[in-house]
Amino acid sequence: MTDSILYSLAPNGVATVTLNRPELHNAIDNSLIDQLSALLDTIQANPAARVLILTGNGMSFSSGVDLDWMRRMTDYTEAEHLHDAQSLARLLYKLDTLRLPTIASVQGSAFGVGAGLVACCDVAVATAEALFGFSEVRLGLIPASTAPYVVRAMGERAARRYFITAERFNAEKAKRLGLVHIVVEHEALQAQVNYLTEMLVRNGPNAIAGSKALLRDVWGKVINPALVEFTAEQVAGVRSSPEGREGVAALLEKRKPNWQE
Repeated sequence: MTDSILYSLAPNGVATVTLNRPELHNAIDNSLIDQLSALLDTIQANPAARVLILTGNGMSFSSGVDLDWMRRMTDYTEAEHLHDAQSLARLLYKLDTLRLPTIASVQGSAFGVGAGLVACCDVAVATAEALFGFSEVRLGLIPASTAPYVVRAMGERAARRYFITAERFNAEKAKRLGLVHIVVEHEALQAQVNYLTEMLVRNGPNAIAGSKALLRDVWGKVINPALVEFTAEQVAGVRSSPEGREGVAALLEKRKPNWQE
């Protein structure tokens, strides 16, 4: 797509987005934010895209905010700071609510915004040597844009510690905290990601999108008659949908559903 972001779409619908600033450990600036946000819009609108893999080229997934961008920020007005913060917040929200299942493939460092991108993905796979952390407080800043997604992944108690200490933690700790799902040796990373994509493309694309939306609708809600009725309506709607009917018919007829063709 650009020098800073590489994009490919395989015949099976697997879209791969690679942050491509290896000399800067894939540090993120305002230009990359805008490019990635536009690319997510393109992927969202492409019915051929079935799975998204987000990764980084080189030693790191993403080391966080680019230092040159920080230098430029020193002369910003509050309105300019707000504009940049809103752009980042919108990017994270787009990634979090993308209709496709998303996989973060993480090697090296994932700090600050980089760790936030991981938290926004549905599944996160990391190499054993990967490191995570939130260093904003060391600069007198706060991790506000990434906080909703990181707190959801790690829980408030763990996030409280790592937000205020700026400690780095390894992949195994990230797994125990819930930020990462799977930890593998570096040479096994691609094989694990391939396995996950093979699982995901077997599933109904509308059902995946619906399941992601369902989680947003029911998470944190009190289980009451209104929520019970809502979930029953969701089941009925999906069962009567073309994809739902096709999936059941394929099972009964002992064939593959049409989305696997």
